[in-house]
Amino acid sequence: MNADLSHPDIPEPTDGNRSPHPLDFSPETRGRWEWPAEEIRRVGYQVVDLIADHLAKLPEQPVFQPVPAELAEEFLTTPRPVAGQAPDAILAEFAATIAPYPFGNGHPRFFGWVNSPPAVLSIFAEALAAAMNPSVAGGNHAAVYVERQVGHWFAELLGFPTTSMGLLVSGGSMATLTGLAVARHVKAGWDVRAGGLQGAIPRLIVYASVEGHGCARKAVEMLGIGGENLRLVAADEGGRMRVAELEEAVGRDRTAGHRPIAVVASAGTVNTGAIDPLAEIADLCRRHELWLHVDGAYGAPAILTTRYREELAPLSLADSVALDPHKWLYVPVEAGLVLVRDAEALRDTFSLVPPYLRTDGNPTGVGGPPWLSEFGFQQTRGFRALKVWMALKHHGTSGYAEAIEHDCALARYLAEQVAERPDLELLAANLSIVCFRYRPRGRGHEAERINTLNQMILHDLQLGGRAFLSSTMLDGRFVLRACIVNPRTTIADIEILVDTVETIGARLMERGEIA
Repeated sequence: MNADLSHPDIPEPTDGNRSPHPLDFSPETRGRWEWPAEEIRRVGYQVVDLIADHLAKLPEQPVFQPVPAELAEEFLTTPRPVAGQAPDAILAEFAATIAPYPFGNGHPRFFGWVNSPPAVLSIFAEALAAAMNPSVAGGNHAAVYVERQVGHWFAELLGFPTTSMGLLVSGGSMATLTGLAVARHVKAGWDVRAGGLQGAIPRLIVYASVEGHGCARKAVEMLGIGGENLRLVAADEGGRMRVAELEEAVGRDRTAGHRPIAVVASAGTVNTGAIDPLAEIADLCRRHELWLHVDGAYGAPAILTTRYREELAPLSLADSVALDPHKWLYVPVEAGLVLVRDAEALRDTFSLVPPYLRTDGNPTGVGGPPWLSEFGFQQTRGFRALKVWMALKHHGTSGYAEAIEHDCALARYLAEQVAERPDLELLAANLSIVCFRYRPRGRGHEAERINTLNQMILHDLQLGGRAFLSSTMLDGRFVLRACIVNPRTTIADIEILVDTVETIGARLMERGEIA
C-alpha cells in the first residue's frame, strides 16, 4: 500500500487548464523570485559591465575619496524599502552612489594596511558560490570536498603532515582564535569544555611579541584566559621576538605556579613585516611542551619565494598557523585559513558528536565525510573555498611566487628610493612593507614636530587621491607605512608615491605649517 504524501495546506501545481490557487503568487510577485534564464543573463551582463568598468578604470581614478557628507547622511537616514524596485534601478543606484567610493585597495597606488586587489576569476567564483549557496557545514556535496582539497593544498605548501586539517574562516583573527582554542583544550590539563575557566588554578598563560597582531589579545580574552595572562615579549631592533626573554618569562610563570600553554609567533608583523625566529621559538615550545601558533595571515605565502623560503620553512613545525588567502593571495574578502597539525585535536575542541558516534563518513551516502562544523565554531558555513580554489587553479603556486616576488622587489625599490632621498628617512623594510618618514635635511626639529609633520603629510596624501599609505608608531616615531600587495603596481607607481610624499612635505614646510 502506497503512503499518501499529499498535504492539505500545500496546493497542487497549476497548469494552463486550472485557475490559480488563492495561495499562488501573482505573476508580478512570482517574477521577482523566479527569474527566467534570459532575465538572469540580461541583468548579469549589466553586473559584469559594472565589474569590468570598475577594474579597468581604477588606475585613472583617485586612489581614495571619502563618501560626500550629503550622501553619507542619505545612507544613514533613508527609511527601509517597503515597495520593491526593478533590478535596473537598483544597479543604477549602485553605479551612482556606491561604486564611486571604494575602499581603494584595488588601485595600484593603494599601499595602506594589507589589503590586496581581488583576483578576477575569484570575483566570478563568488557569484558561482552564491548561486549554488550551499551550507558547507557538512554533507556529501562538492563544496565540502573543494574545501578539504584547498586545506590539503595549504598543508602541503607549509609542510604540514597528512594528519593535519585546514579550515576556512573569516580571516586571521578567527584563525588565531581557533588555533588558541585548540591550544587551550590540549594544554590546560583539565576538561575546559566541561569545567570552563571559572576560578581556574593554575592560571593559563599565553605569550606573544609586543609587535604581534592585536587578535592574540582578543583571542585570549574571548577564550576566558584573560588579557592579564597574555605576556608580551620584547622585540629586537628588527621587530623580531626576543627568544631569550620569552624563555625567561616562561620560567618565571612556571616558578610562580602558573601553566604556560602557548606562544603566538609572527610570520610578518603588522607594523614592519618582521618574521620572528620561528625555528628557535619552535625548539623552545618543544622543550617546554607549549603549543606554537604562528600568525602568518600576511607573510606565510612568502614561503613561495626564493628570498623567504628558508626563513619561513619552520612554519612546518607549528601546531597551528593562520594564513589569509584574502591578503597576499589576492582572493576577495573574506577568506582566512587555519591549519592545525592534529586534526583530531581540532575536532575534539569543537565537536558535539561523542567520539564513539563519530564516523569517517560514507562517501556514497548523504552524510559524506566528517562534517566541517565539527572542526570549528560555525555551523552554517559559506562556500569560501571556491574562490580560493579557482584562484589557485588559475595562477598556480608558480604564478603566485612570481606575483609575491614582484611585490617584494617593489618594496626593496621603494626602500632604495627612500634611502636615496635626503629628506626621507628609512626606518624598516621587511617582506613587502616599508616604513619611512619625511625628515627635512638640515633641520634640527624636535621629535614631536617631526611626528606632527608626518601626520599632516599622511592626511594630505590620503585625501589627495594620488597614492594611499597607512601609518604606525615605531619607538615613539610616527611613520608612513607602505604595504605592497598588488601585482598591478609598477615602478612608476612607486616613484609617484615617493615624489608625492616629498612634494607634500616641502609644501607644508614652505607654508610654515611646522616651524
